[in-house]
Amino acid sequence: DGTVDIPWIGRQDVRGLEPQVLAKKVREQLTEKQFLREPTVIVNVKEVNSKRVTVGGAISKAGDVPFTPGLTLLRLVSSAGGFTPLANRDNVLVTRATSGGERKTVSFSVEDISEGRAPDVPLQAGDNVYVYERSF
Repeated sequence: DGTVDIPWIGRQDVRGLEPQVLAKKVREQLTEKQFLREPTVIVNVKEVNSKRVTVGGAISKAGDVPFTPGLTLLRLVSSAGGFTPLANRDNVLVTRATSGGERKTVSFSVEDISEGRAPDVPLQAGDNVYVYERSF
């Protein structure tokens, strides 16, 4: 939810703060409240939970996937357990927010990507991926 609980100073809003800025803020509060005179505070980020990619449709494990640098469409499909037997691998939609705040959707053929006929698609945090089912 963008907050952390820190002993002696309580819940802190950390949304948008870099680790070194948060460390300085905690150090100042510990000193100001006279808990410690010259505290050393180190902040390590274990995981960024707010950066995610959502995948749905004809995929084995639909849901949110943590975004990691270098995540591509093929890697996302793999980490989501692959396609279901009814998946249309030639119609996979990626929806992304543009810099103007609008959403843009583009269709990709994962079949072409996996067979080397098209380049893999780099994903961004906040992307939504939807896999259609084949029509018979």
